Amino acid sequence: MEWLGRAKIDFTTSPKPLSLQEKDGNATDLLQICQSAVPPCQLNPLIFNGHAQTMWTAAKAHGPPLHYKRKIFEADHAEFNGSFVVDFAVTDPEAEEEADESLTPRTAYFTEDELANMGSDDSRPMLVVLHGLSGGSHEVYLRHAIAPLIDSGKWEACVVISRGCANSKITTGLLYNARATWDVRQTIKWLKKTYPNRPLFGLGFSLGACILTNYLGEEGSATPLKAAVAVANPWALHISSKMLQSSFIGHHVYQRVLGNAMRALSMRHKEELEKYTDIDTEHLFSLKYLYEFDRAYQCPTWGYPTEEAYYRDASSSDSLLAVRIPLLAINAVDDPIASNLSLPYAEASTNPYTVLCTTSLGGHLGWFEIGGGRWHGKPVCNFLNRMAFEVDLDSINHEANGKRTSGNPKHGTNFDPIRRKMHVNLNQ
Repeated sequence: MEWLGRAKIDFTTSPKPLSLQEKDGNATDLLQICQSAVPPCQLNPLIFNGHAQTMWTAAKAHGPPLHYKRKIFEADHAEFNGSFVVDFAVTDPEAEEEADESLTPRTAYFTEDELANMGSDDSRPMLVVLHGLSGGSHEVYLRHAIAPLIDSGKWEACVVISRGCANSKITTGLLYNARATWDVRQTIKWLKKTYPNRPLFGLGFSLGACILTNYLGEEGSATPLKAAVAVANPWALHISSKMLQSSFIGHHVYQRVLGNAMRALSMRHKEELEKYTDIDTEHLFSLKYLYEFDRAYQCPTWGYPTEEAYYRDASSSDSLLAVRIPLLAINAVDDPIASNLSLPYAEASTNPYTVLCTTSLGGHLGWFEIGGGRWHGKPVCNFLNRMAFEVDLDSINHEANGKRTSGNPKHGTNFDPIRRKMHVNLNQ
């Protein structure tokens, strides 16, 4: 039935999924929650494959309107200092106001009085969202996923803007990369302090899904987040990059489009890059492809010897092994950017905290339905609503999978998924 737009849906998880308890006392597990949250995937048959679904995202459909207020944060990380911004969804229609023309659509800065009055003792669930490469809170795929939650009147949400994106200013030479978890970590800590009674949840798209998964792996059971969703995560970046470079359309269309996006982003921050870094901006602005940009910017800025070393280190497949909160990951098998060959089937099958949901159709952040709707918003909202309102969050056992590291004590080996390497005693 795929030729009629009906995608096949599969789930990959541990043979013993994470046990959960609903608020009414009924026992369930993470796989059952995910299966009930994911509806049939009926897409537009005229947008018939992954390339068509992916390219249709450039059609610039309006999407559901959402309004935001922006707050500027000063980073508390000793090495990765500077500023970043977070866009908070406006949930009170009376608070919507005319957008600041210097920002992205429907976005304005908080006033000084509004900033001074931030904070609440309410217990409304709050969603922390991470956007895709060079994107922001204005992205259509993002708004399709969170608008139903905001419109329900039951949720609050904010979008952590990657440094330099969405018309934000940088105050150092640092932009961001797929391993840049420090800004989302600081945001979550601030939210937990400012809104102590709100249960926090995470949602990431594409590169933002990679950052979110890396954060969850780094934090393990210590994260304040209760559950999360990762959509169209590219997972093994080195594999996805090689797959793109291996085909004409991947190399000359996708790599070029992504490279142009990062080149345009860096050009907007030319003054800061020349002031705070030794990057040859003339050379940087002449590059065409994403891997060239990563070689010219990410490597010297962060200290990676090659872009391949960066891709291996920033990949989130291993991080998935260390996740210790319920995580639903959604990917399309025909995604030409987050290649099916990069999906962590083996890792998902060993971790009871994770369920990998794959659809046979959908492309990269496409999932276009007849009429222009986006299917991915349905499982995202269903899963988050079930976790927030139906599951007893206190019943989650964060140690159900034991230690996050593995190895063979007999031989003194230890594999830490966050270090990406097996530690072996070299007898030196």
